[in-house]
Amino acid sequence: MSHLPVIVGFGGINAAGRSSFHHGYRRLVLDVLPEAERIRTLADLAHLMRLADGKPVTAQQLATEHGEHVRRHTLVRRIEAQYFDVNALPSQRRLHADAADMRFQLRVRDLPHVIPPRWQLRQIDSATVEICISGSQEFLVPDSHPALVTSAGQLPTGFDPEHLYPSRHHPRALQMTVFGASDALHSMGRSWEEVTRQVAPDRIAVYASSAHGQVDDYGMGGMLKAPWQGKRTSSKSCPLGFAEMPADFINAYVLGSAGPTAGILGACATFLYNLERATVDIQAGRIDFALVGAAEAPITPEVMEGYRAMGALGEDARLLELDKALSLTQVDNTRATRPFGYNAGFTIAESAQFVVVTSDALALRMGLDIHAAVPGIYVNADGVKKSISAPGIGNYLSMGKATALAARLLGEKALRSQTCVQAHGTGTPKNRVTESHVLDQIAGAFGIDNWLVASIKCYTGHSLGAAAGDQFMAALGAWQDGWIPGIFTLDEIAHDVHRQHLRFSRVHVEEGHDMAACFINAKGFGGNNATALLLSPATTQTLLTQRHGTSVITAWQHARETTRANAGAYDERASKGNYQLSYRYGDGVVEGEELGINREGVVIPGFAQKVSLELENPYERYMKS
Repeated sequence: MSHLPVIVGFGGINAAGRSSFHHGYRRLVLDVLPEAERIRTLADLAHLMRLADGKPVTAQQLATEHGEHVRRHTLVRRIEAQYFDVNALPSQRRLHADAADMRFQLRVRDLPHVIPPRWQLRQIDSATVEICISGSQEFLVPDSHPALVTSAGQLPTGFDPEHLYPSRHHPRALQMTVFGASDALHSMGRSWEEVTRQVAPDRIAVYASSAHGQVDDYGMGGMLKAPWQGKRTSSKSCPLGFAEMPADFINAYVLGSAGPTAGILGACATFLYNLERATVDIQAGRIDFALVGAAEAPITPEVMEGYRAMGALGEDARLLELDKALSLTQVDNTRATRPFGYNAGFTIAESAQFVVVTSDALALRMGLDIHAAVPGIYVNADGVKKSISAPGIGNYLSMGKATALAARLLGEKALRSQTCVQAHGTGTPKNRVTESHVLDQIAGAFGIDNWLVASIKCYTGHSLGAAAGDQFMAALGAWQDGWIPGIFTLDEIAHDVHRQHLRFSRVHVEEGHDMAACFINAKGFGGNNATALLLSPATTQTLLTQRHGTSVITAWQHARETTRANAGAYDERASKGNYQLSYRYGDGVVEGEELGINREGVVIPGFAQKVSLELENPYERYMKS
């Protein structure tokens, strides 16, 4: 019997806030929440944004005093100064000059290693030299210019993960990884030590990455820019810039894991690529426990200019043109992303999203809370293409397979009336046509009418490799609170959107509790397509009861009470700004001499169970005795 991968913990951080316990999701649907939940959500964000300032204040006080500030400084908005000055992006301008007699002085130690042509040097003293230039000369001079794109999905203002642990100049995506992975682990309601007592070290896996790698000045960005800025290249920039480094950081500094690991890249489908690896390994019985996710911090002038140059980002001028009927003089940054409407491009964002995935057997045995099941994720390439960035045929295949699996698991009736789609929905003119055609064609093939299609990038922006993680968190929240977030920027569905079998809503739809399953769809640059089928908690419990029997489920529900109490205690602390990040730099280092090794297995200090070396021969039946 194939093992069923189930979600037993989740956490992270994006423009909406902390993901665990649905806090980030509730920022999306803030205006329809009951008063108590609205106050709690605003208070959680106020602590996250360091607005409480360590004072003993109530949630009501925080919501009243800082509610409007929290609203303005979360979700997609104008890029704030802590990232860069959108009014003066730094650059270099290349000048060609003809000099009759240009003279200036330099310190000898500042002279270039190779003296340019037409430079004549005269020694002033032992430390100073005069330069005389005659003739044509080329210069690079510092310059700046206003940004053509000023919108981004930034983390809540005031939240800075580097202050929560000894970050030691870590790239921002890795800082977010430490926070997000810790948040997901604590949300599980059982300690890491309990996991290591139950699971062998080689059956614990970590699959996480960044699609872009670490591109800020502490990572690859700094390594590439330093020589051209006259700066020294840091010894950390290269190693910390690798795209699989989120997994490496979790193994080395968060868990101390020695099990299977990978950082799988799939452009904007990266989160699902990592999750697919975990689910396949669990289904095959190779692992029992996996921490999975993606982290992306691409809000830098260089990355944004790269996407702008290819026409992918929504420039301010194009957004103003869309709103010309409103006679705006300045772009409304909060409405920059408009999935399936008349739009101008996507809005870049940062995010780190992580989930804890286990086999159903382990979750039941440990009494873990089960938030969803992931019975299948499908990945397909696009085939032959004219443009590497243009969509192709792969998403029809991945979406079709996921829908077919849902039909088998749920039945045709439930598929047609109790499923919805969290679409990739980037907000580009190309995506609104191609993705809507995929969904419309699949819906028609399976007899689905009025299929509800949601897209949360209008709130969070497009976090590239972590984007499907943002969608994942929205799906979990909808099952908890019942609201499927509407596309609030959808003033009018674009004429070229295919919607014969689809339904789009500008307002929040109170159908989350009715949904047996949700499809998470991702379309990435280069032809990277992935679609996940996510089963609701209620659907999952029904399936588990059929698989394991009523008595097992009753015992699990009893053990789950302790899990929920532990998880609730963490949430109570975290909602007041005490996040308890797991960071084990140099703590519990194990050297090879400390291992216990024999023919049967390897014992690792800190793990209760050994790594078994009693392996089966998978080719035994083909071999002669």
